[in-house]
Amino acid sequence: MKISTKGRYALRMFLDLAEHKDDGYIALKDIAARQGISKKYLEQIIPSLNGSGLLKTNRGYQGGYMLGVPPDQCSVGMILRLTEGSIAPIACLDASPISCEKMSSCITLPFWKGLNKVINDYVDGVTLQDLLDQHRECGIDNYQI
Repeated sequence: MKISTKGRYALRMFLDLAEHKDDGYIALKDIAARQGISKKYLEQIIPSLNGSGLLKTNRGYQGGYMLGVPPDQCSVGMILRLTEGSIAPIACLDASPISCEKMSSCITLPFWKGLNKVINDYVDGVTLQDLLDQHRECGIDNYQI
């Protein structure tokens, strides 16, 4: 499994919104400037996030984006699944129930299931607030991923 630029940039965008959650709606150009990401690229990411409830939008003057949920209720897993689709390490784990023709004889399936569980438990167990708190504790000025 490899997280794409889309997933990494979406996470950075959400972290920026979480960090500036008290500033109201944030213009995409401001997020882009702070994160060193092309505004045009962020505009391409937004459609995959709309309708999720994680992101609020406001058009027009004073428009922009803000978190739709508190940072401590938004996991990294939620964001990655919106942008990446599946985060399973192998394709046969994408379906539920598993529909692989070799499932009954696959000697490696328990390993892949275990890895999938570890990945999901980890990304679902880390929230935006956790990342911001960790960032503040370390005193780092740049949380780029």
